Amino acid sequence: MEAVTDIQPSPDEVEPQRPARAGRPPSVRRSLGSIVLGFESVVMFLAALVAFGLKALPALPALGGGALLCVALVAGAGLLRFRWGYVFGWVLQAAIIASAFLVPVMWIVGVLFVGLWTYCMVVGSRIDREKAAAAVVQP
Repeated sequence: MEAVTDIQPSPDEVEPQRPARAGRPPSVRRSLGSIVLGFESVVMFLAALVAFGLKALPALPALGGGALLCVALVAGAGLLRFRWGYVFGWVLQAAIIASAFLVPVMWIVGVLFVGLWTYCMVVGSRIDREKAAAAVVQP
């Protein structure tokens, strides 16, 4: 028996490596926005259960509307790759504030999340501008 010393796969077995994406560099604003929207989806799922449990709404509107909002929040995180995705994120923030008309404690949750969203948008944009300026200075 021969000893196998070379364990490299043949060229047919190797998957071709994809070239690096030649698009925009990763955005801090997009990353932070995705984190906020993802966390909001979890909180709004729990809020829908609270609305149902407190009998603020019947089962279908409470759970169905909560599920719809959760799906919209997760989709919004993915849509942040487009410029209009940020506008959609603001619309979702307004929907969360509007949920306070059904469950009053959501005013606190809504205000906290709008503040967090605003902070992430402002600071993320600033960091992205600083990164772009630094990239222009360094070749």
